[in-house]
Amino acid sequence: MIGAPERQDPAWPWKDAPISTLVQRIHQLQAERAQAFRRLEEAHRQYLRSGPPPDFASYRSAVHEVTQAFAAASREVLAVEAELAGPRAQPLLAGHVRSLQQLEQTRLTSVALLQLMGTPELSGPDDASQTEQLKMKVIKTMEAISEVLQDLRFDAEAAE
Repeated sequence: MIGAPERQDPAWPWKDAPISTLVQRIHQLQAERAQAFRRLEEAHRQYLRSGPPPDFASYRSAVHEVTQAFAAASREVLAVEAELAGPRAQPLLAGHVRSLQQLEQTRLTSVALLQLMGTPELSGPDDASQTEQLKMKVIKTMEAISEVLQDLRFDAEAAE
């Protein structure tokens, strides 16, 4: 836009932080995501125990809160990835962070599908096999997340 003042992002607190601090922040964000997943699971359990009729409004509210928490964590993870890929010139570490983000997306999608399939009004009699496959996918994804976090920590130590 011609004549518009240039927008500047507010100062990012991690701009001049050492790589170890960025990696520590990624681990903190992962802990926040784990807590958000626990809140989502608890909200779904409460929804299934509520009613009749089921208390969908409370569940929807909890899902909204958790979605906001996931979005905030994702924005910050992406900012760390951009910092590592760009100014820090750490493509290996940036790749780990990108993988982590993709794995978290897979996990969230799988958990959401599991919750849908675990809702009596939406599940069918033939869903047991699919549910078990999804549960295994979540477990494998969580294992992969742990591996990426270990690789990130190890490679960050080597980079400093």
